[in-house]
Amino acid sequence: MTKAATGDLSHRFGTRAVHAGQIPDPLAGAVMTPIYQTSTYVQEALGRNKGYEYARTRNPTREALERNVAALEGGHHGFAFGSGLAALDAVLKLLSAGDHVVSGENVYGGSHRQMTHIWARLGLEFTFVDGAEPQQLAAAVTPQTKLIYAETPTNPMMQLCDLAAAAEIARRAHALLVVDNTFATPCFQRPLELGADIVLHSTTKYLNGHSDMVGGMLVVNRDDLAERLGFIQNGSGAVPGPFDCWLALRGTKTLALRMRQHDASGRRIAEWLSRRPQVERVYYPGLPSHPQHDLACRQMTGFGGMISIELGSVERAKRFVEATRIFALAESLGGVESLVGHPASMTHASVPPERRRAMGLTDSLVRLSVGIEDVEDLIADLEQALAAAG
Repeated sequence: MTKAATGDLSHRFGTRAVHAGQIPDPLAGAVMTPIYQTSTYVQEALGRNKGYEYARTRNPTREALERNVAALEGGHHGFAFGSGLAALDAVLKLLSAGDHVVSGENVYGGSHRQMTHIWARLGLEFTFVDGAEPQQLAAAVTPQTKLIYAETPTNPMMQLCDLAAAAEIARRAHALLVVDNTFATPCFQRPLELGADIVLHSTTKYLNGHSDMVGGMLVVNRDDLAERLGFIQNGSGAVPGPFDCWLALRGTKTLALRMRQHDASGRRIAEWLSRRPQVERVYYPGLPSHPQHDLACRQMTGFGGMISIELGSVERAKRFVEATRIFALAESLGGVESLVGHPASMTHASVPPERRRAMGLTDSLVRLSVGIEDVEDLIADLEQALAAAG
């Protein structure tokens, strides 16, 4: 359990991204946080140590990352995990058998799989609704509801959840509101400020930004939640290694710069795609045609680099994703390099087909993660891939 360093929250976002949560190295004054690649620590005497006993419980590199991301989210406590799904696992361990969770239906396929194939078997109950409709969230609440789970924007349909409305619903139900903020990042959206209790990240994605590690993060303000999550983090042990934490911390230093480019290129490409006759629909909250564009403008300060497009047939989608030259066909998102994916067979293959169809995720949907390459090159690549798709 770590706290954001004193004074971090008084600085603007770009300054916090570079400096928050880090202290000068006491040995040599190293500017960059060292990689404390150790599993244990020498104790000064029996029952006396320097605050560190065993690296699963505490590690200075991990703590620096936890403090940094907590400060970026405007939170007080950060907890790093070995993956985003490990972070979700820790959240659901706050609950007990018989407790009820209301979740948006359009969440990451791995999150849906964990909820329905693991936690439902262990006694938690889940109701999946359209998270873009606050009335559906409210109608699904029961006396046993202990948690409302929202992903916004959603993966891959780019739907938004009205976080202020969801927070009010959770407050009335005496339930926790948990928000997956991976797509927007704290650069463009800070759910704690809108009433969320817990913010979740796959640090693998934009926070790291270089596609070279896997990790997760939880951020909270409440001391009681921090105490419980700290116990779960240590007791379950799904912590990241110090090198992965160092890689993510290196990534957050450039988050503000990278997100500006992702956003600028994302807006440009989404607008260009909306004029292509081969594209039946573009899903991007930054477009005025998005049904929740006004909400996006209220609760987000940018729209990012995630775009989904409807190509009309699975054959055209297959030809398109196999024809791109700069956009690499790969899982994941949020790196400096542009990626293209086919959600129905990749990230959301574990979601039952009928549920995919209910939320509009067709076999002809393609998801783009717009990187930081020159936008003209990216548009040229998409143009030739659309031509190849027919």
